[in-house]
Amino acid sequence: MTARAPEILIADDWRDYTLLDSGNGGKLEQVGPYRFVRPEPQALWAPALPARAWDSADAIFTGSGGEDDEGGRWRFNRELPQSWTLQWDDLSFLSRPTPFRHLAFFPEHSVHWRYARDCLKAHRGGQPEVLNLFGYTGLASLACAKAGAKVTHVDASKKAIGLARDNQREADLETAPIRWIADDALAFVKREIRRGRRYDGVILDPPKFGRGPNGETWRLEENLPELLDACQTLLRTDPNDRASAKGFMIATVYAVRLSYLALAQTAQQMFSDGEWQTGEMALPHAGRDLLLPTAIFARWRG
Repeated sequence: MTARAPEILIADDWRDYTLLDSGNGGKLEQVGPYRFVRPEPQALWAPALPARAWDSADAIFTGSGGEDDEGGRWRFNRELPQSWTLQWDDLSFLSRPTPFRHLAFFPEHSVHWRYARDCLKAHRGGQPEVLNLFGYTGLASLACAKAGAKVTHVDASKKAIGLARDNQREADLETAPIRWIADDALAFVKREIRRGRRYDGVILDPPKFGRGPNGETWRLEENLPELLDACQTLLRTDPNDRASAKGFMIATVYAVRLSYLALAQTAQQMFSDGEWQTGEMALPHAGRDLLLPTAIFARWRG
């Protein structure tokens, strides 16, 4: 297997989100009408904006300093609403500060939403079906549904699915054919294989560590190969013919210790021949010739 040169996917298609600055282990963001400061371990360089621009943000998340890079607390410099509406392309959704430093969406994922839409537009045959694993607040699910797909959205967190349903209402997609399922991703995929289900697209954004609703344990380095292998089975039109696989797969990984090559070469062992893209995802800065790396990815199209 010949390693391909990595690609950098830059999420530069936003109007309601801007990365204003980053550096010294943090990032300053404009998210709709509000500004936030959040930790960013990969921002090793010096910031461009003065300290007062950072200190005057509407809310600042301070990390706990432990191994859990999501632990910590918010300090609000002004009262903010519980949530507010953002727009990406023709999709409306809600953003809000969460206890885990996130703002209920990942702006770098817009590159995957657009890719999934392009794949669905090129689909031939009946209505395409997409499986979104570790679906979080559902933006990939809604983007696919708006492109005409039936979507099965799986997340272990019932609270996350509740936020995704809020986004479904905000996007005016209440009648869209989306199944919302609270389940362990790997366990669900195995059951779908036994049931003989097949999908035209699979999207997965697994965490480094997690627990399913029944106490199942997920560890990325241990479980990702098995999950990828199961996902390629779901994408085959003939389960006995590896070369017949069609559709698309999108995998995003935030594990810092994992190289894009590790993800790419593991995924390429599982899937049939097709078009591959692998590399890193990044956010552009406003007024600064600098990219903020966010995650590694692998995308396959049969």
